[in-house]
Amino acid sequence: MNLSEQKDLVTRFIQTVWNNGDTSRLQDFLHPDFKDYSLPEGMPTGISGLQQWVDLTHTSFVPLTIIEEHLAEPGHCMVRISMQMKHTGLWRGIPPTGLTAVTTGFRSFVFRDDRIIEHRALIDGNTLERQLHQAANVTGCQPKMTGN
Repeated sequence: MNLSEQKDLVTRFIQTVWNNGDTSRLQDFLHPDFKDYSLPEGMPTGISGLQQWVDLTHTSFVPLTIIEEHLAEPGHCMVRISMQMKHTGLWRGIPPTGLTAVTTGFRSFVFRDDRIIEHRALIDGNTLERQLHQAANVTGCQPKMTGN
């Protein structure tokens, strides 16, 4: 797989799986021995864990990941991304705000046999949650505390 093919695979993976939420096509992109080292604690690191995470994310957001920069070397790709996350469902106790929160991050991919075998990510989730909390407070979506 040449560098251009690697970059194309990552671009199609992000569009199909993350932006469109189509987890039925994971096998097209992922090696059978795939491991994701960026999933939340307690989730399986294989394909089933990624599928759960994508499905969970799509119950709370309409996501749009944009590749800002794409670097490749044989067997590896790294992308710098921005994410526009329209908040449409409950997320970590925050009721839907309708806000499109914006954050940034990096994703790293390793390839074997023309598919992704390894993924790592560093996403600025604190910025995302801060925007959602601020929007929830402004719109009155945040559950009110009762008692003392």
